[in-house]
Amino acid sequence: MTVSSSMYDILVAGGAGVDTIVRVPELRVPPGDSVFVPPVRDYVAHTGNGVARGTHALGLTTKFIDFLGADAQGHQILAAYATSGLDFSHVVSPHGTPRGVNLVDAQGRRFSFYDGRHPADLRLPRAFYLPFLERARHVHLSITGVTLDMYADIHRLGVPCSTDLHDWDGANPHHLAYAVASDYVFMSAAAVHERLDEVLRSILDRGRARLVVATDGAAGCHVLERGDTSVRRYPAVRPERPVVDSNGAGDAFVSAFLYALAQGRPVADCVLAGSVSGAFACTSAGTHTEFIDRDGLRAGCARAGADG
Repeated sequence: MTVSSSMYDILVAGGAGVDTIVRVPELRVPPGDSVFVPPVRDYVAHTGNGVARGTHALGLTTKFIDFLGADAQGHQILAAYATSGLDFSHVVSPHGTPRGVNLVDAQGRRFSFYDGRHPADLRLPRAFYLPFLERARHVHLSITGVTLDMYADIHRLGVPCSTDLHDWDGANPHHLAYAVASDYVFMSAAAVHERLDEVLRSILDRGRARLVVATDGAAGCHVLERGDTSVRRYPAVRPERPVVDSNGAGDAFVSAFLYALAQGRPVADCVLAGSVSGAFACTSAGTHTEFIDRDGLRAGCARAGADG
């Protein structure tokens, strides 16, 4: 394994896989035992993939590491990264490459069936990840479990880190382990609407987070920084093209937020960047098929700021 001596703006750990997208009229089981749908397609996907490809598209020097299976899905992922120039290294997993099946309705809403594939105790080997970690300015950890043992070295080295808890219910201990160990915490508000402020506050009170962001679809997002007395609400950005698929919107938000953060921008600017990027992702069919670039993000933020 050859490791570059140059620094990475961001190291993304865990979260590579393949999604099968099934486009359906609505998210419910129709009568009978079958229904005709548009062509079913496989996409290189999952959360770490989305963040890594998003930050790469924005010009950050990005390194992505994970397990992959020696299977058709693993080969599909490697081919996609070779084409896009994303710097990716992996350890072969005998358990195969994680997969997901996502149902997407006519309004772009989705429901995912995630096949994590990896055993709960599988971890990226320290000898594999440490050389990359030692060259990282920031680390983003996917909550796939394989990254959990990295925190001891991240904290020892003093590297700032982030994670995305997705639709955490505020209690699941697997997600909590990531929440309390990360400096920047992202999550969806979907499962905690009635307890949102309480859950955000608990992350700060129980862990080391500097801030926590809960994205909330068309309702925008909610941000609580350490030292704040109340949660701040930010409006959503209106997509500039028709919404066709919400797959990858959360990862797009995270990638642009972290990009703006790396530029030293204030939190409000980071939120705006994330919102523009997330809205852009919703206008592209499939999972992680189109990523906003720096010029597009700059222009989108300028237009959204003028509209606001």
